[in-house]
Amino acid sequence: MHVQSLLAFGLATVVLAAPAHARQGFVPPVEIVVGASAADAGAGRLLLFAQKAGSEPAPDSVSADPFFKKDNFVAAREVTGLKTGGRLAFYPDDQAYPQPIDKLPAGDYWVQALLDRDHSYAYSGRGAGDVLSQVVRVTLPAASGPVSLMLDKVVPPRASYWERPDGKPMFSDETRAIVESRVKPFALPSKALSAFSGLPRQIQGFVMTPPDYDKEKRRYPVVYFTHGFQAGMASLADSAAGVLSQTGNKRLPPMIWVFIDQSLASGTHEFADSANNGPWATALTQELLPEIDRSYRTDRKAGRFLMGHSSGGWAALWLQVNYPKLFRGAFATSPDFLDFSGFGALDLTDPKAVKTDLAMEQMEEVLGEYGGQMQSFEWVFSPRGADGRPMRLYDRQTGKVDRMVADYWLAHYDLSRIVRQRWPAQKADLDGKLHIYVGDKDEFQLDAGVRKFESALNAAGAKASVNYVPGKGHFDLYAEGKERMALRRKMGWQIWKIAYPDSKLVDQPPAQ
Repeated sequence: MHVQSLLAFGLATVVLAAPAHARQGFVPPVEIVVGASAADAGAGRLLLFAQKAGSEPAPDSVSADPFFKKDNFVAAREVTGLKTGGRLAFYPDDQAYPQPIDKLPAGDYWVQALLDRDHSYAYSGRGAGDVLSQVVRVTLPAASGPVSLMLDKVVPPRASYWERPDGKPMFSDETRAIVESRVKPFALPSKALSAFSGLPRQIQGFVMTPPDYDKEKRRYPVVYFTHGFQAGMASLADSAAGVLSQTGNKRLPPMIWVFIDQSLASGTHEFADSANNGPWATALTQELLPEIDRSYRTDRKAGRFLMGHSSGGWAALWLQVNYPKLFRGAFATSPDFLDFSGFGALDLTDPKAVKTDLAMEQMEEVLGEYGGQMQSFEWVFSPRGADGRPMRLYDRQTGKVDRMVADYWLAHYDLSRIVRQRWPAQKADLDGKLHIYVGDKDEFQLDAGVRKFESALNAAGAKASVNYVPGKGHFDLYAEGKERMALRRKMGWQIWKIAYPDSKLVDQPPAQ
């Protein structure tokens, strides 16, 4: 999917010949032996990970992540023409983070190699089809030559969406039959996206119908839900199964839910029309929405609603603000940056803005040419450059912001600015439709962006619901006590009350 998607942008994966390394005096600590599985792949992005080792047993895996494992070392190279038994090593002039391999401090390390066959690691980490080595302990500096890592273990695909990553089933056979009868995958060909890319494109996801859908002939409101960064179809399947369970237990009202995938090779497209990703908002509103109404018993009067977390939260607000008549409400949790005067530590309205902490971006560049979080934002928000790729907001070495790119972001995608400009004219269609929840301890400081957005709402005289949940962060926002999805339940009942204000149906807590 990822390589196909990238080609749809009119790009091709860059394959580099092995560089002419300066080898004098440097002994590679690790050599990577190409196993048969890696040779079958033939090509990909070769990654080498290292993390400090102490007295602990060998970990199951070694990785690097710009969010959670930013202290680990990673080196990378595009490889092609792999042959069984071939040997590869990384040298000082290979791409690496946080420093070249010859600058790694002396000591013991756990190391592992990975062949990223489809160039998806920067977005979703290791996945089906990737080829791994074992985890080995090495000591630096290498005294007696490199330690060998055999690249021979293929990450297996899931047999279905209803199996866990370890291959174990999520449900009993009886429960799985119920889930499969109510949760249906879809892949809708998109004329708009195909015309943009010149290749066949589609919108995919799942539709969940309530347990009584086949017994009753009534119509239902529709909730459109999308996920956050690093997620995709597998996480949507998990969400759909959870909503079905809550609905079956009467902890959620009976509604149709559409779980829509917003993952691409480039990251998350946020359901925004973009110069780089294409017209995703157009495809959703002009193609998917009518198709759902044709195929299911939707209640157009009760309405359509939006829900999403993180990048999905931004997408929900973006769609509601830009298509105020199509949706009756957006329920956004921990939305990505809504106000670009607070894009993390950057104020994009400052003509002298400079990004000072570049650790995340520099690791992303090693993990892959595309798919990282900052890269993803640029694929959505930036103008397209002369090379056919999105223009960078700032230089990855100096942090200097490109003023033209920043102004483009502000003019086209700053939701605070859009609200101040448009709300007065659209007040009748937007008042009361934005519902935002964010933890006041959000790990990415997204609560600060929500506060700026709330100020813009107030300045525009808007009516909206903005909630700061005490003590909650980005990842535990939905949980209350032992109930992992309490906030989703509460938002579901708020939607039901908007759809049917006179309904006698209410949330029934479980019997004690």
